[in-house]
Amino acid sequence: MKDPLAFIVIISALGPIIGSAIGILRRPSFAYICNMLSFAAGVMLAISFLKLIPEGIHLSSAAVCVGGIILGSLSMYGLDRLIPHIHPELCTQEHGCNSQRTSVYLIQGIFLHNFPEGMAIAGGSVADAEVSVVIALAIAIHNIPEGICTSAPFYHTTGARLKSFLVSSSTALPILAGYLFARYLFQNIPLEIIGLIIGATAGLMVYITADELIPASCAGNNHKTIFSLMSGVIFIILLDII
Repeated sequence: MKDPLAFIVIISALGPIIGSAIGILRRPSFAYICNMLSFAAGVMLAISFLKLIPEGIHLSSAAVCVGGIILGSLSMYGLDRLIPHIHPELCTQEHGCNSQRTSVYLIQGIFLHNFPEGMAIAGGSVADAEVSVVIALAIAIHNIPEGICTSAPFYHTTGARLKSFLVSSSTALPILAGYLFARYLFQNIPLEIIGLIIGATAGLMVYITADELIPASCAGNNHKTIFSLMSGVIFIILLDII
């Protein structure tokens, strides 16, 4: 499969844009959002453990890949400490997300956190173009609730539907910037570094899954979301068969 650059860029931007549109039109049920996040968690875990980590070990060594996993997870941890990521499940009226100021802070936090997500998509392309497409899809799915959570409160406080949509959709820009930056950075590098990059991508994705997606999907104490997670894992396994 040739590098589907345009396809990946389009998928990467769809999550925040679709979520932003839903947020100013009609918010889906909380259970639906939880299941969507859980499915994305299953996809990201399966991609990390079944594709990225084995590929990283194959191209370099187990030690280098482990170093990459640690590097990726610590990078996301450090970013969370510097700029706390307000999780979508907290976006309810009692938490103050009906104020314009809080919604702006939420948009700023998501904006900055989306840059490494774009780099993760590019990291997948180092292993395989198809892996990059699936990572882009998983990140787009998990960004839909974030788009809802940013556009809905902003629209509620300003009454400006178009402005709310555009401001919230702008969180897609750092994803694209991160992807293009990493694609340029990853060209013509030795296999040892490629293994480190793939490991770091896996570490970043596992961190996002464990720190954000799984806790958010369980926010409503709905244990049935585990089946959505398993569906995400099965989806990646079947993808190899098709």
